[in-house]
Amino acid sequence: MTVLNLSKIAVKAMGRNKMRTFLTMLGIIIGVTSVITMLAIGEGSKESIQEQISSMGANMLMVHPGSDERGGVRMDRSSMQSLTLDDIEAISRYATHVSALSPMVSSGGQVIAGANNWPTTIQGVGKDFLEIRKMEVSEGVMFTDYEVKRAGKVCLLGQTVVENLFPDIESAVGQTVRFKNIPFKVIGVLASKGQNTFGQDQDDVILAPYTTIQKRIMAITHIQSVFASAENEMVSEQAEEEITLALRASHDLDDDEEDDFNVRSQQELIKTFSSTSEMLTLLLGAIAGISLLVGGIGIMNIMFVSVTERTREIGLRMAVGGRGRDILSQFLMEAVIVSVGGGLIGISLGLILAYGMGNLLVWPVVVTNQSIMLSFLVCAVVGIFFGWYPARKAAGLDPIEALRYE
Repeated sequence: MTVLNLSKIAVKAMGRNKMRTFLTMLGIIIGVTSVITMLAIGEGSKESIQEQISSMGANMLMVHPGSDERGGVRMDRSSMQSLTLDDIEAISRYATHVSALSPMVSSGGQVIAGANNWPTTIQGVGKDFLEIRKMEVSEGVMFTDYEVKRAGKVCLLGQTVVENLFPDIESAVGQTVRFKNIPFKVIGVLASKGQNTFGQDQDDVILAPYTTIQKRIMAITHIQSVFASAENEMVSEQAEEEITLALRASHDLDDDEEDDFNVRSQQELIKTFSSTSEMLTLLLGAIAGISLLVGGIGIMNIMFVSVTERTREIGLRMAVGGRGRDILSQFLMEAVIVSVGGGLIGISLGLILAYGMGNLLVWPVVVTNQSIMLSFLVCAVVGIFFGWYPARKAAGLDPIEALRYE
C-alpha cells in the first residue's frame, strides 16, 4: 500500500471524529508553540546581552585594584590604592597590543546649575576614554591632553544630566555647573547610550579630566581603575596578558606573589552572560518540551481508543487479505499525521506569538531555523514513538477474534 493511499485512509478515519482529532492535536500545538516562543525569547535575550556588552567596546579591558581571591574580607575597590599613574606609564610602554588607555576615578554627589540640581556621578578620565567605551560627542568637543595636564575645570555632560539641569535651554555647551562647589565649564554633551545590560543609565554621568577630579574633588594621587582597548578582538587575550605582566613588574611582585589587581575583558563578560543565557534558554525549552511529552501521551491514549473502537474493522481488513504490516502502517500514519499536523500549526502560532510578544512588550526575540527544524523533527518522532505501540497492538489482533468483537 502506497504512502498516498495510507494518508487518504488515515485522513478519512480521523475525519469521523473531528473534535477528538483536534483535541489530540491541541496538545502538540500547545507544546510546539511553547517551544518556539520560549526559545525565541531565550535567543533574543542572549543576542541582546551580547550586543549591549559589545556596544561598550568589544575589545575593552578593565583593570581594578585588589586580587580575585574570594576568601577573607573584601575591601571597597574604590578605596584601594594599588593602582597609580606609574602603572599607566608601564602599560603604555610594555603592552604593545593596547591601542588606547585611560585612568579613571569617580565620585558621586549633587551637580548644580542655577536653581536646578541633580544627583549623579562625575568620572575623571583621559582623552581616550570615549574611544575605549565607544561613546560619542553629540555637541561640543572632548577635552584635550593640555586640559588634562593642567587639571582644567571642564566637563562633558550625559543626556540625563542635561535634561535635568537645563530643561529650558537649547544648548548646555558653554554653561557652568558646580560639583562640590567646584565650577566646571561644559564643553560638550555626550550622545545618548541608554541603559546598559545591568539596567544602569549610561547617560547619567559627567566626564572630566582625571587630574581635575584627583586634585580638586577627591584629593588623591592614586587611580581607582584603568580602561584600555586592545587593537582588535583577536588580540584581546594577548593584550590582557601584557597588561598583567606590565603591572606585576610595576608593582615589583615576585613569581610566588599573587596579583594585587585584576584584569577583565569584555570577551569574558560576553562568555559569562552567554553561558548563563544558554542555560536559561535550555531550561525554558525543557519546560516547554514537557508539553510535547504530554501531547505525545495524548496521541497514544487516543490511538488505543481508536484501535478498540475499530476492532471489527481491523478484523474485516485482515479477513479480506490485509496484512499485519498494512494495519500497522495505517494506524502509524494516523499518529504521524496528527503529530506533524499539530506541529505545523504550532510552528505557525509560535512564530505569531513570539513576534507579537516582541512587538507588544518591546522584548528582543530571535527565531532560529534550528528551533523550527527541531520542533518539526520532534513532532515526527513523537508521532512515531507514541503511535507505534497502539499500531503494533492493532496489527497483532487475531482476525477471527476481531470479527467477533462487539
